[in-house]
Amino acid sequence: MQTSFQLDYYWIGDRYQPLILFLHGFMGNRHEFDVAQSMLGNDFSYLTVDLPGHGMQVFDSNEYYEMENTAQALINLLKHLNIKRCFLIGYSLGGRLALYLNLHFPKYFSKVILESASPGLLTEMEKLERIKHDEQIARKLERSDFKTFLNNWYKQPIFGTIHQHPEFEHLIANRLQNNPRELAKSLRFMGTGYQPSLWEKIKQNKNPLLLLVGENDNKFVAINKKILNSSPLTQLTIINNCSHNIHFEQTTAFVTHIQNFLRSTPLTN
Repeated sequence: MQTSFQLDYYWIGDRYQPLILFLHGFMGNRHEFDVAQSMLGNDFSYLTVDLPGHGMQVFDSNEYYEMENTAQALINLLKHLNIKRCFLIGYSLGGRLALYLNLHFPKYFSKVILESASPGLLTEMEKLERIKHDEQIARKLERSDFKTFLNNWYKQPIFGTIHQHPEFEHLIANRLQNNPRELAKSLRFMGTGYQPSLWEKIKQNKNPLLLLVGENDNKFVAINKKILNSSPLTQLTIINNCSHNIHFEQTTAFVTHIQNFLRSTPLTN
């Protein structure tokens, strides 16, 4: 396992305030949560990174793009910054990674929020089918016009009516800051089919966990209801009038739920 590589990081705000580590989704970057962070204000400080294959993070070894190695690099970063414990929030790809971190390194996180996330796939057949599917998408990323790819990507049912959002072009502009060939590497080596399944391990969850899903994202509503029934110390909140990308479609509701959860008394067994 490769663990010696370093991630670029950005620590924003007063370092004496409680820290939130934010992990962006597929095709995002460290700016994914800028608006939410501005609304959260000075009550917290914020640690963000560009995950491998995103933003400025380019590595010469495919191993660096794997979930286990990225997770270890994030833990190494927390150690380097002398961060003993923090809050953790992840969206989609970042949510899968956040769940992995929470389950394998629980002592570093006091509370965890997963937005539109999954513990992975249960069976080898499901994994193989997903790897095959993601390989087709990776090839499109490498061969297609990137902006055309992005517009088609957000026509998927899980994204609902995101095309109609007044800031949709800003979202596309943010995604265009990435290198599609690097995104293809991320998809191949940290995609849902490639990652370790966390369904069994989630039963051992030790930290308060908030699951956020959009009411129109039927696939992830079903997945997160299953997580709720599998994991202790877990709450599920379904956000009205949005689909997969809650922090973009319903930023105010997203921020409100963050504030309420992080300020609440922790759940107990």
